[in-house]
Amino acid sequence: MYDKVLLQDAYRKMTTIRAYESKVEEIFLAGELPGFTHLYIGEEACGVGVCENLHTDDYIESTHRGHGHCIAKGADVKKMMAELYGKETGYCHGKGGSMHIADFSIGMLGANGVVGAGYNLAMGAALAAKLRGTTQIAVAFFGDGASNRGTFHESCNMAAVWDLPILYVCEMNQWASTTPYRTTTSVEDIAVRAAAYDMPGNTVDGNDFFSVYEAAKEAVDYVRSGKGPYLLELKTYRIKGHFVGDPELYRTKEEVMEHFTQNDPIQNFRKTVLEKKLLTETEMDDMDREARELIMQAVQEAQEAPEPALSELMENYYCD
Repeated sequence: MYDKVLLQDAYRKMTTIRAYESKVEEIFLAGELPGFTHLYIGEEACGVGVCENLHTDDYIESTHRGHGHCIAKGADVKKMMAELYGKETGYCHGKGGSMHIADFSIGMLGANGVVGAGYNLAMGAALAAKLRGTTQIAVAFFGDGASNRGTFHESCNMAAVWDLPILYVCEMNQWASTTPYRTTTSVEDIAVRAAAYDMPGNTVDGNDFFSVYEAAKEAVDYVRSGKGPYLLELKTYRIKGHFVGDPELYRTKEEVMEHFTQNDPIQNFRKTVLEKKLLTETEMDDMDREARELIMQAVQEAQEAPEPALSELMENYYCD
């Protein structure tokens, strides 16, 4: 039986991610946001299911599609929104934008605009934790496209050789930018690649929070116990385009809607908890409303926040 507080926290985070990303899409298309942004809609159960098993001081490394990971790890959505607007009150004082949000206080080492760059950053955090003798672990989130980058194999090999406390989480959303994974990947399941590095690998339904949570619990326990790295693959689907404004000429709207209507992770969660009488519809509807109100507040505060001062243009890039 799942603890009610856990279920409430998980649903609140998933619905907050959905509300955040839906609003970000709206205001970006309205021309309010600079730069590019990539949405996590449809993958909410992945980040939340994994992060519900982590401690505050555990580390995560994200991707260019990082808003969901930030929220799942406990980031402040108001600071996140301000960062997207390029404002001084943002996480990076408006200098990082959507793809570089970080909050070291909760172990969020940063989203990353470079595909496949997060592996070795997470591995460094895992090495530091091992050298310090702590029980911290690091999690590297990545997509199926990034699993074909050389950094994936380099990191897996070194982590396995040194028995580092790192969990590799592949969010297999079936599309690497505009490329279907079957045209670039020789295996059906990314997790089978774990065997090459003598680490455990597991594949589960990434659109089912409970499957993700249980698989992640097993993986996190394994890694935290000092046995070395673990590769967890979560089968999901990227509902939105590669970036906001993507014309999506590489796939049909029918394909997308079929996935979304039949396997929406938030609706899957609601169905399960209602059937098992773990949460009520009213409780979840209230959390939906609260999430939308929170995001509206975040937008309003970000719009009213000050721009970074020109005198601080070269500050806050490096540690002292």
